[in-house]
Amino acid sequence: MRKEEKMAHEILGEIGGKENIQRVAHCMTRLRLSVKDPAKVKFDELKQVDGVLGVVDDETLQVVIGPGTVNKVAGEMSKLTGLAIGEDAGPGDEDLTFEEKAALDRERMKAKNRTPFKNFLRKLGNIFIPLIPGLVASGIINGAANFAVNAGVDREQTWMQILLLFGSVIFASLGILVGWNTAKEFGGTPVLGAIAGMILFSPLLANITLFGEELTAGKGGLFGVILAAWLMTFVEKHVRKVVPSAVDIIFTPLFTLLIVGFTSLLVIVPVAGVLTEGITKGLLALIDTGGIIAGAVLAGFFLPLVTVGLHHGLTPIHLELINVYGETALLTILAMGGAGQVGAALAIYVKTKNNRLRNIIKGSTPVGFLGIGEPLMYGVTLPLGRPFITACMGASVGGAFQAVMSTASSGVGVSGLSLIPLITNGQYLTYFLGLVISYTFGFIFTYTFGFKESMADGI
Repeated sequence: MRKEEKMAHEILGEIGGKENIQRVAHCMTRLRLSVKDPAKVKFDELKQVDGVLGVVDDETLQVVIGPGTVNKVAGEMSKLTGLAIGEDAGPGDEDLTFEEKAALDRERMKAKNRTPFKNFLRKLGNIFIPLIPGLVASGIINGAANFAVNAGVDREQTWMQILLLFGSVIFASLGILVGWNTAKEFGGTPVLGAIAGMILFSPLLANITLFGEELTAGKGGLFGVILAAWLMTFVEKHVRKVVPSAVDIIFTPLFTLLIVGFTSLLVIVPVAGVLTEGITKGLLALIDTGGIIAGAVLAGFFLPLVTVGLHHGLTPIHLELINVYGETALLTILAMGGAGQVGAALAIYVKTKNNRLRNIIKGSTPVGFLGIGEPLMYGVTLPLGRPFITACMGASVGGAFQAVMSTASSGVGVSGLSLIPLITNGQYLTYFLGLVISYTFGFIFTYTFGFKESMADGI
């Protein structure tokens, strides 16, 4: 039996069997399972499954496995359950047992306790998470190509022009992709959301003057696209209620597009433009004036945001900074969170005699250096407690350094060492030095007072 197949069998056994699974999905590092009865999940046993790096009990059960493996385990889970990845089993209330109804009531009670802000960030994450693989690939190509140009390579060479095309095309079409995903997330027709993105970023806007002012492509930014695409779904649903079914395919999208299109130009673009400008300028002012303190606080509090999966909600802010200024100074600061965690994990590896813990660190550290920190966080620092705090402290030192040195990135989707090709203004070594600082202080803080062997009991 292959490793991934064995993991799927063991995970399934600890969460109540295939009858308890309602939905199977995954992201870059986590297997996301919707279970019918959370009471049947054996969390302690699930954490002990070989290859499982951590478990998060959130809106969905999240089993942290790590990149490269999670998609294979999800595929095996799909075979075992008979559910396609992303497909709901969807039983009605009348088909539920007493225990399942009680579990459903608990889930509904939990839903009432979710704050609007957390839900908002989760929605943003769901919009941008599917785009991250493309952003990573294009960002690395774009960064490497521009690195070569800065090193003296002629950008007019055909192969360089091709690489620059590959690296920039997703950013040129990002409004369309975001609009599509937004409409899909809110239950609308994806293509109408995509059209919202096309409208707000169309170069034809420059030919239109409203109230004596020329329109500007992209003025509302990605926040404007999200708002317009959401409005598309809202209007579409309400128009569909009054349009006869026989002509729904014709008039529902037509009326929706006309209503939201004019609303976007007259209301959404100016409002979103003010909002976007306020956020981007506010963040830059915070980093510029706050200096060491701002960098330390932003980097130090980033890992707690990652623990609940809300860090993807920051993606549109990074992208808007890049759209307006050509770079994001926020990303290089937040990237220190993962670096501090790598340093903390290395300190634990040096001190501990727990073989299972050492094996987890050994397997998770390489991707940690490359900027994927969830395996180390959920498999090592967070379960141990205090090392998570010392990792945040190490990140704060590196974040303060990056803020003072004004490093920035021209792309998103990666961090750690993988971010180096995307660093702007030739500050590659400066950014790397910040990583080393976070590694070092994460190690020192954890080695000196962040870990003792008794913490490894039960890992």
